[in-house]
Amino acid sequence: MNLNNPETFKALFKRAAERKGSVRALEVLLGKKILGKKLLDDTAAQQYVAELSDDRILAAFTKQIFKSGFVWRVVENKWPDFEEHFFNFNIEKMLMMPEEMLERKAADPKIIRNYNKVKTIKANAQMMFDITMDKNISFAQFINDWPSEDIIGLWAYLKKHGQRLGGNTGPYALRLLGKDTFILSSDVEAYLRAQQIIDGGLQSKKSLTAIQAHFNKLKTES
Repeated sequence: MNLNNPETFKALFKRAAERKGSVRALEVLLGKKILGKKLLDDTAAQQYVAELSDDRILAAFTKQIFKSGFVWRVVENKWPDFEEHFFNFNIEKMLMMPEEMLERKAADPKIIRNYNKVKTIKANAQMMFDITMDKNISFAQFINDWPSEDIIGLWAYLKKHGQRLGGNTGPYALRLLGKDTFILSSDVEAYLRAQQIIDGGLQSKKSLTAIQAHFNKLKTES
């Protein structure tokens, strides 16, 4: 690895601006709406996440789980039926749902019929409920309070205690919710390898630690 001379934020921004035609063009692009919400500064973003209701977090987790390995457009088109079938992802109602009802709902053609993914709704609702009981805060506040400088720690928590929230599923859901997180897309991975920030498996602890350190450095420089 070469952690001594990775590209600086200034150099990266300059290169991106040249590729997009100008600094102004890049700033306009960065200011566009992402996932239906405009980019927020750190303070506003934290307030936004903290004020979310936990049902919206469970909905975001579930949507990304169903999008994984599937056509996103189909998931979006069927999403109103998901909301109706699963009580708008109300945590308490999901926890009280018997397995027989869950199986019936999973077989309904109005939603995407994948019982293994449907089961994650109740399991992830339980994870969220356990946090609220243990820490006496909402799960939204739990996410909000987790430092972005250790976002890989939150990824690891969701992967360990939730269901099907590993890989990029958890990070995509967090991004959807407004949490400050990077995404390890194929382009990002290619960049990290070109800069010799990582040279092993993308999801290894060694690589994730190096990636987190690099993004922390870029954030400090920006």
